[in-house]
Amino acid sequence: PTGPTRRDGITDAGLAHFQEAYPGEPITKEDLFYYVYGVLHSPEYRERYADNLGKELPRIPRAPTVEAFRAFVTAGRALGELHVGYESVPEHPARVEGPAKPTPTQLRVEKMKFGKGKDKTVVHYNAFFTVRDIPLSAYEYVVNGKSAIEWVMERQAVTTDKASGIVKDANAWATETVGDPRYPLSLLLRVITVSLETMKIVGALPSLELGD
Repeated sequence: PTGPTRRDGITDAGLAHFQEAYPGEPITKEDLFYYVYGVLHSPEYRERYADNLGKELPRIPRAPTVEAFRAFVTAGRALGELHVGYESVPEHPARVEGPAKPTPTQLRVEKMKFGKGKDKTVVHYNAFFTVRDIPLSAYEYVVNGKSAIEWVMERQAVTTDKASGIVKDANAWATETVGDPRYPLSLLLRVITVSLETMKIVGALPSLELGD
């Protein structure tokens, strides 16, 4: 057969290691994949292994009970769907001030900025649009040391590389590739939703009982 071949990233030995912990429980490699994704979002896990995670591959502990294992599988699956499908989640119903029927020019973004005094409940999208009433808890979802919202603000902009002089224009991507000049604003609102939903799932994760 031609075409891409799907290969498991989880070894048989890794699967057996977890099956051994929960005798009689039908655990698949897909279960284990989502379990790992759930565990990697656990605040308890991140705090316990903070020193190790920056230096070596993560070591994944076995949950203390099969119920906890299944809870992490369920959470990991929900997080995976949320993070992969971030462009299709509903926009957060923040208060968006701006023209009701904006032109592409009015939707053009150069650099988003926080409100006065770095008020993170407010994002000035451009001279025409301002997003207000952003929950501060949304900024708790952090990716590589920065909130997901701030990653969007940084990337959905117009920047010039100092070395090459190459201009990166998020508006060009929005209009030419996505076909929607509102895409950067929509993405900001969707990532607020993703951030809030992520923290809701993370907040409900069970303990791994890692100890000291």
